[in-house]
Amino acid sequence: MLIEHIAFNVPEPAAAATWYVSHLGLRVVRSQTVSPFAQFLVDESDRSVIEFYNNPGDPVPDLRAVHPLRHHIAFATDDIAVTWALLIAAGAQAVDEIVTTPIGDRLVFLRDPWGLPLQLVQRAKPLLA
Repeated sequence: MLIEHIAFNVPEPAAAATWYVSHLGLRVVRSQTVSPFAQFLVDESDRSVIEFYNNPGDPVPDLRAVHPLRHHIAFATDDIAVTWALLIAAGAQAVDEIVTTPIGDRLVFLRDPWGLPLQLVQRAKPLLA
């Protein structure tokens, strides 16, 4: 089995998709202009897909009330400090400071403009080779 996509019920799927394309390098592979306004985005590997949608059948959760340790979208970066600063300038909100783990990974949490928890990861050794 393969994971096809991970989905998030968000208040503004099209605006979220635009932000992720502009600031995280994702690409829209499918977009709906009718409810639930699903936006499917793929990363630069063409393997990981995120769906943003807005389905009135289930209210959008209070994303800002969810601690990032509960769930988050993690993005790998080669320069965590620069990426963090660029995302903050683009409307993301800082949650904490960059930390280095005992194995040398650098991590930081932030929230996208709609409150969805994100993590930036700069691995000392790639997770997958």
